Amino acid sequence: MKLITDVKGFRTDDMDLNSGGSWPLLVKLIFWLILVAAVVAAGWWFHIKGLQDSVSKVQAEEVTLRQSFEAKAFQVANLPALRQQMTDMEAQFGALLRQLPSDTEVPGLLEDITSTGTGAGLEFDSINLLPEVQREYYIELPIQISVRGSYHELGTFVSGVAGLPRIVTLHDFSINPAESDQLDLSILARTYRYRDEN
Repeated sequence: MKLITDVKGFRTDDMDLNSGGSWPLLVKLIFWLILVAAVVAAGWWFHIKGLQDSVSKVQAEEVTLRQSFEAKAFQVANLPALRQQMTDMEAQFGALLRQLPSDTEVPGLLEDITSTGTGAGLEFDSINLLPEVQREYYIELPIQISVRGSYHELGTFVSGVAGLPRIVTLHDFSINPAESDQLDLSILARTYRYRDEN
């Protein structure tokens, strides 16, 4: 009861920090509670909040690093399989490169195309090499072919060219009727060679 009575007689106009020792005990207690609350709030605002932001950033970085670690762990676990896959791909690439003629093999390729046509029963009007076309990874060599024969002979010829051991693609064909049951075929064949800068 004495505390409440002391507080009732105390006026806020009389509050002077220099005379804080003469304040009633309840007023001192409230003052110290407010002061401690202010210090805790200031400490949280200026120190703890910054630490929480840092922790959030580190947690986000942890997630990214964990995902990176899992991806790398997966690669390490599959390293023998990836090496085998790389070896297989290099072998396939080498096999495909061997199918591309080099400069010296172009006459042999022309002979193969000619023998495929004559074997199918076609009569050659012309077979002309066109200028090479430079691409990013390869060089394209177009060959304009004009032949005459029956429908089935033309089909046999196209199938035979597609079955050559070298890569040859057929483009831009036109078929026109000729005498009796003969047809004139004009077709652009393209062969490729690897563009070796070295």
